[in-house]
Amino acid sequence: MDARTYNERSALLYGLSAVLLWSTVATGFKLGLRVLEPVQLLWLGSTISFTFFSGCFLVTRGWRRWPINWRRMALLGLANPVVYYLVLFEAYDRLPAQIAQPLNYTWSITLAIMAVPMLKQPLIRRVIIGIAVSYAGVLVLLSQGRWDGALSIDGTGVALALLSTVIWAGYWLASVRMGADPITLMTLGFGAGSLVLTGICALSSGLPELTPEHLGYGAWVGLVEMGFGFLFWQIALARTRHAAKLGQLIYLSPIISLMLIGSVLGETIYWTSVAGILVIISGLIIARRRT
Repeated sequence: MDARTYNERSALLYGLSAVLLWSTVATGFKLGLRVLEPVQLLWLGSTISFTFFSGCFLVTRGWRRWPINWRRMALLGLANPVVYYLVLFEAYDRLPAQIAQPLNYTWSITLAIMAVPMLKQPLIRRVIIGIAVSYAGVLVLLSQGRWDGALSIDGTGVALALLSTVIWAGYWLASVRMGADPITLMTLGFGAGSLVLTGICALSSGLPELTPEHLGYGAWVGLVEMGFGFLFWQIALARTRHAAKLGQLIYLSPIISLMLIGSVLGETIYWTSVAGILVIISGLIIARRRT
């Protein structure tokens, strides 16, 4: 096996590993929120993630590429993890996982819209069509099998889930404009974010007891969602010569997640949830398809 073939196969394995890890997080969020307040779960996850990325920073000798704009990178920690995950966890606390996860998944559509003013990228017709299709899928998703207007969906939860896409897209665009090294960015951001979250948590719900159960859910958030999933995806992107094809793997995540939500959480999966996710994914594919 030549080096090119080996790199492509290893990129596929790392990419699939990241997708499988991310597919579990909706279930992990809901389980963790059964025993912890949103800010407590976030504090645990952020602190564990900071420890993880600090280790990565040391192993990769990150101080050799210490950025001049490190203060700005640290300030981005106010967006991610603090504001983004506080909003996202509150949405998960209010909504069924089968609704919250796909709504948050539309962040790439929000990204395309926000890139117009922030990165001066044109909004071409194909992207506009993709956006329209994806948000039609959102309407199908929110119907929960009913079309008589008598919906029982928490409107605040829906608004928070959609707001999370704006925060995440803004964070990603800001980091791109900085040209930030991913490991350094995450180490600084989660370090500053964890400090802020310590104060917020202590003054509101109180710091959680460090029981095995609580630490387990914190590790699920901090290592699966924020840690290894991110790292595996970065390795996959670094090894592949076909980033666009690798990116198609991410479309497996909401489907696998929906199966876990039904089997582990015991949520009744509505046919409109499946249909809505498929329509959303179709819109994303249309928006990203190369002409």
